Amino acid sequence: MAAAAAAASRTLLYSSHSKIFFFPFTNCSRKLHRPIINKNPIFVPLRCLQSAQQNASTTHDPMRSRSSVVDILEERGLLESITSDNLRSVSTTSTLKAYCGFDPTAESLHLGNLLGIIVLSWFQRCGHKAVALIGGATARIGDPSGKSLERPELDADTLEKNTQGITKVITRILHMNSISNVNGDDNHLNSSSFFVVMNNYDWWKEVRLLDFLKQVGRFARVGTMMGKESVKKRLESEQGMSYTEFTYQLLQGYDFLHLYQNEGINVQIGGSDQWGNITAGTELIRKILQPDGDVAFGLTFPLLLKSDGTKFGKSEDGSLKILTFLDMEEIDELEKEMNRPGYTPNTAQRRLAEQVTLFVHGEDGLNEALKATEALRPGAETKLDWKTFEGIAEDVPSCSLASDQVLNVSLIDLSVSSGLLDSKSGARRLLKQGGLYLNNSRVDSETKRIEPQDIVDGKVLLLSAGKKNKVIVRIT
Repeated sequence: MAAAAAAASRTLLYSSHSKIFFFPFTNCSRKLHRPIINKNPIFVPLRCLQSAQQNASTTHDPMRSRSSVVDILEERGLLESITSDNLRSVSTTSTLKAYCGFDPTAESLHLGNLLGIIVLSWFQRCGHKAVALIGGATARIGDPSGKSLERPELDADTLEKNTQGITKVITRILHMNSISNVNGDDNHLNSSSFFVVMNNYDWWKEVRLLDFLKQVGRFARVGTMMGKESVKKRLESEQGMSYTEFTYQLLQGYDFLHLYQNEGINVQIGGSDQWGNITAGTELIRKILQPDGDVAFGLTFPLLLKSDGTKFGKSEDGSLKILTFLDMEEIDELEKEMNRPGYTPNTAQRRLAEQVTLFVHGEDGLNEALKATEALRPGAETKLDWKTFEGIAEDVPSCSLASDQVLNVSLIDLSVSSGLLDSKSGARRLLKQGGLYLNNSRVDSETKRIEPQDIVDGKVLLLSAGKKNKVIVRIT
């Protein structure tokens, strides 16, 4: 997922009228339904509501009617490459354990990481077992894939803090995905389904260099390693590549070998920029263990941002397929509605925002986003309070001004001093056009001055220029 790091650490979806929803990948204050998982893997078994047909027969084999997760991912535009086409048939007859790696290079996840979690969730929904691997060890090296420069080194305390942060987020999302299926949103899951979060530092901290070189290094071919796309690009660059970064693919390859041998994990997934690292793992398994036939598989999905920086999945229907779990029939119907006369603009975008927010933050998070969205709409009747401002603070520009710089100051002057508008003349012109708002109420008088009752809870107020440009003014 390294190339997708160009995506912002949080994403905002807008309509032409106002911001619809925000869903930063940051830690929620709400309590988790499962303990935070730092070191030892914790397996979370699930109970699944069976369909009436399944309950009617005690001899029903859930594997017999299982859908191919590969086919589902392909239909939804989430399949880039697979190491063997046999994965399609195996996924319908066996319970797979699929893992995706997340290096803790920051305390929260970015939008690009969302695809990895979505693909893991599809494995869950098809009755397989999802594993999120936190790269507590590999983050100390830094994945060169999609990078023009070597990553800055992170100290142990920062790595631990980052690990805890993204573990909370991933655990919460995968748990909510499990609960939604248990509650009957999907009947693919069987009684043995679970998810697990692991940290590769737990085994790497015990590995000795000489043992690694003897047991693993001798099976790695330097020519093959240098032929990987991520390596070739860096070698051709002015900065070059350090030996440390060069070994990253071997470390990730060993992760797959270790997980296959010790945990029975037989599928690794990742963004398309991870193909070289993933095949390094399947090659190590093949050379060292010498199994009969295909036993370990790799699967990649497209990046939200391609290597040339162009956007992936630009159309609404394409994004609905990729980023949501809506039925394809519903997505097709939404696409048809977009082309019909009288279509309400941004209906599809709003549906997309709702579904992604629901997936990432759950029902409570969706309700909070709806409330905050309504509160940000100029002319809205929603009563603004301090809690609402706290909910939108990270996603709206803000400034801090002393009370004497706000109270009894004209709205025209405050619009400029707060940074909302560039000039008083521009503020007057906007006011005359009906586009200047104070706490979502349109202001029509040029003589309007800020009064004590305008300041919400005595702490803050909201200025809006039109429907999109806003600034929160904090009173110090």
